[in-house]
Amino acid sequence: MESVSETPWTRMYPQEIPTTLTYDVKPLPHYLEEVSNAYGDATAIHFLGYSMTFSKLYTEAKTLASYLQRNGIRKGDRVAIMLPNCPQAVVGYYGVLLAGGIVVQTNPLYTEQEVAYQLKDSGAKAIITLDILYPRVSKVKDTTSLEHIIVTEIKQYLPFPKNLLYPFVQKKQYGIQVKVEHKAPVHLWNVIQKQGPLPFECIDIDPQEDLALLQYTGGTTGYPKGVMLTHENLVANVKMCTAWMYRCERGKETVLGILPFFHVYGMTTVMLLSVMEAQKMVLLPKFDPETVLKTIQKERPTLFPGAPTIYIGLLNHPDLSKYDLSSVNACISGSAPLPVEVKEQFEKVTGGNLVEGYGLTESSPVTHSNFLWDGHGKRGSIGVPWPDTLAAIRSFEGESAPVGEVGEIVVKGPQVMKGYWNKEEETAEVLQDGWLSTGDLGYMDEDGYFYVVDRKKDMIIAGGYNVYPREIEEVLYEHEAVQEVVAAGVPDAYRGETVKAYVVLKEGKTISEKELDAFCRKSLAAYKVPRIYEFRAELPKTAVGKILRRKLVEEEREKQIAEEKKQA
Repeated sequence: MESVSETPWTRMYPQEIPTTLTYDVKPLPHYLEEVSNAYGDATAIHFLGYSMTFSKLYTEAKTLASYLQRNGIRKGDRVAIMLPNCPQAVVGYYGVLLAGGIVVQTNPLYTEQEVAYQLKDSGAKAIITLDILYPRVSKVKDTTSLEHIIVTEIKQYLPFPKNLLYPFVQKKQYGIQVKVEHKAPVHLWNVIQKQGPLPFECIDIDPQEDLALLQYTGGTTGYPKGVMLTHENLVANVKMCTAWMYRCERGKETVLGILPFFHVYGMTTVMLLSVMEAQKMVLLPKFDPETVLKTIQKERPTLFPGAPTIYIGLLNHPDLSKYDLSSVNACISGSAPLPVEVKEQFEKVTGGNLVEGYGLTESSPVTHSNFLWDGHGKRGSIGVPWPDTLAAIRSFEGESAPVGEVGEIVVKGPQVMKGYWNKEEETAEVLQDGWLSTGDLGYMDEDGYFYVVDRKKDMIIAGGYNVYPREIEEVLYEHEAVQEVVAAGVPDAYRGETVKAYVVLKEGKTISEKELDAFCRKSLAAYKVPRIYEFRAELPKTAVGKILRRKLVEEEREKQIAEEKKQA
């Protein structure tokens, strides 16, 4: 199967969505220039009361680009951006690309060790960060290739409310100005922007070959890898997204930007989409349920890309009923499986549509989604592949799997990465003839809808049986007392592995392990039912809200090792 027209899912498309698109692919900054010319006075960014027009966004990006070039940044040089969602994150992104550089998105929550690794691996020559994060960066500068540190103050555009700033800084830093040594190689953002857009060299970019981004994977196993995404990869994925959301009007939508831009999901579906489609983006630097509810009521966003934990957090807010969320028209959930109960409840509250999508960093990131309007949806499915995207199921023997059989999901399309940065062997393992091995297990039905069973590495083998955590989680999410849950395999002397469920209960709810066990046995085979339950106040998550199952598994292994040492 090498043609979209040969696939079973194309017949499911509503007539408004073409199965293949025509791409007018240009370097990403060209789209900002076009939008600035056509919608210059329109609001590009709304950030905690501050607004920035498309014209100002483009002017500030050009100013940064000219400054970077005058300080030695050349085509292909890597520049890290270590910022939460804020105007500087958007200006910085486009400024680096205008200068000819490659953006390296860096999580502001990273430790010194994590920052140092990413800077060394990417060979970044410069970094843009907040003054409160400067101490962390300055400590690793001498062990990396950094030549320039651009520092933007907290109050560059407005004071950050303390509750929204945390956890990007330590509590002891609240209310104080962090001292930054104003000497080379440190450059101050406000000084740069006061200079205005001096002349700079327009770099010749080949969108198909030249990289726009090094996006590091989460590193759940081993060290994180730098995913090489070209301008074409990212533009293609935004164009697909636009085609999928065909009822949205150019220049008339408002996108809620909770998903962090240092994660490819937020970067593509909020920042790049908003700029390319002249949409207003409402930015929040962190997820705080009450602030999000107030923001939706006041700013009236129509589009709300998110993750399951975000929607769950809002649904479980005690004052949810006091807020008007009716402006929300379309939500695509990604980064983790979307429980059916959460989808149905959120749609009831907003009156909009919430559908599950699927993707990964290596595909810019989206490859599949359910239809938002007019199309047939299926419970528990990640939907069908997007335009110009091929997908298939590969059996455990490496062959094409028949309909309904579980195997590994593989994808192919213009949004698929060029490869891993400086890692040819790892690239060859997952990328063959343009087909990307996702590492996710799933199956396809007769209509071309795909279903994710679980991560290949997360599958539990208990007593010789294959157990998929997602199936267990879906059952537990149906219980009225359960707010969040994750199932994982933990070491067991008899079964090899056994199923353990980590559960967060809704506020004011109580339930015993025995009651949960009885509830699960109504829907699950005996070997799938969790043998152990652990109730927690919260679960470990990534910045985008994805529950860190592997961290819980590692905790269990550490406990086992400690117990073995104690017994010895």
